[in-house]
Amino acid sequence: MREITGSLFQSLDGVIQAPGGPEEDQTGFRHGGWTFPYFDESLDGPMSRLLGSDYELLLGRRTYEIFAAYWPHNGDQPIGATFNAVRKHVVTSSDRSLDWNNSQRLVGDPVAEVTRLKDSDGPDLLIQGSSLLYPALLPAGLIDRIVLITFPVMLGRGKRWYADDPAAARSWTLIEQAHAPNGVHFASFARGGAVRTGSFATKPPSAEERALRQRQAEGRW
Repeated sequence: MREITGSLFQSLDGVIQAPGGPEEDQTGFRHGGWTFPYFDESLDGPMSRLLGSDYELLLGRRTYEIFAAYWPHNGDQPIGATFNAVRKHVVTSSDRSLDWNNSQRLVGDPVAEVTRLKDSDGPDLLIQGSSLLYPALLPAGLIDRIVLITFPVMLGRGKRWYADDPAAARSWTLIEQAHAPNGVHFASFARGGAVRTGSFATKPPSAEERALRQRQAEGRW
């Protein structure tokens, strides 16, 4: 079975939209290229381990189209050479042609299609961008690893990646992290088990706490 890694450049408030340049997204997002001022060599090691391994790409249609318009013309960059060569699996309901070499369409229910792909033989799968894949794949337990590269900036609005779904609740285990002097944080997490909970309370609840809990339960808070 293949493993799926979701790799995300995110702001402190969870926005992943248009990190690469001001012209990357023409839908009205104001801060395209917000990662550029923070990139330096301090994260070369973990990024090379992430992007230099053996994988195929798993992409949503919008990210695919952004990549397909850029990387075929920038194959002189190491990551461009890799992206151009590997197979690209595109989750899409559009009949727009997929002209980037080694591209194939996943049509139908995303969970069913990605489950079928995950169960097939081949290299592991790497998601880049593709914010709409996460609300579907996370609750289904299909993502095995999440790599978050978090930048010290808040963008206020934009596309976010996480699923607002109770089925997505689970713990994650840190397997690698690195810090850049400029505040960028690289962290890789493996999928864990159920969310564990506990309490810092050292005494029985007071009358005020019990009354508050009752109001909360009744929706009067």
